[in-house]
Amino acid sequence: MSELKIGVFTDNLKLGAREGIAKAAELGARGVQFRTNAGEFAPEKLSADDRRELVGFVEKCGLQISATCADYGKGFVDAELNRKLVPETGANVDLAADLGVRVVTTHIGVVPEDESDPVRAVMLAALEEIGRHAESRGVVLATETGPESGAVLRDLLARLQTDAIKVNFDPANLVRRGFDHLAAVEELAPWIVHTHAKDGTRGGAETPLGQGDVDFPRYVAALLKTGYDGYFTIEREGGDDRVGDVRAAVEFLGSL
Repeated sequence: MSELKIGVFTDNLKLGAREGIAKAAELGARGVQFRTNAGEFAPEKLSADDRRELVGFVEKCGLQISATCADYGKGFVDAELNRKLVPETGANVDLAADLGVRVVTTHIGVVPEDESDPVRAVMLAALEEIGRHAESRGVVLATETGPESGAVLRDLLARLQTDAIKVNFDPANLVRRGFDHLAAVEELAPWIVHTHAKDGTRGGAETPLGQGDVDFPRYVAALLKTGYDGYFTIEREGGDDRVGDVRAAVEFLGSL
């Protein structure tokens, strides 16, 4: 199997913004993802010079930025809230473009299965607006899988007129909610631009990589079969030894 491009979601290390990036390099990652919706790397906290310096710091560590994360924890399900959330997301898109990053990940909210549900129309309108802006900056907004099946998310994405709304595939989110993560790869293949390497049990909790119900050998093989050549970015949200778990995850992915 081809050598995987392994990344680390550095916020999960709980070491601080730049310390996390440096640690990811030490652990053997090739890429990093970090939050920009809040904290040290929020758009309003980074001047043009700061943005250039950040790019230089990541490069000095021998890394690439696989994606940024702009998740405000609300989704695009409320038209009134979207008046603020859409431009805030747009600022994160602009930051990504300035950093030379193509992918911004987020959660768009739970997609209703009923196509007549008014929430779907609200989501579509927000995504169209963000998508138009993202296209103008050469960036895509990638929604994370999990709250709904691959088929339900696919049907929503297929209705969009913009090509800048994609998928950040998280197999653990799907498994934990009882969805078929392998079927979802096939259903969402045209939209997958980034993936979180995370594990978990069906109906249960997140686990260290390789200790849950995500069938990683088959999952990785299925993704590569679609032509996917992006990052497998390790996300470890729980546990008392984040650095140790991420180190083990780098080794686990490297063995596939």
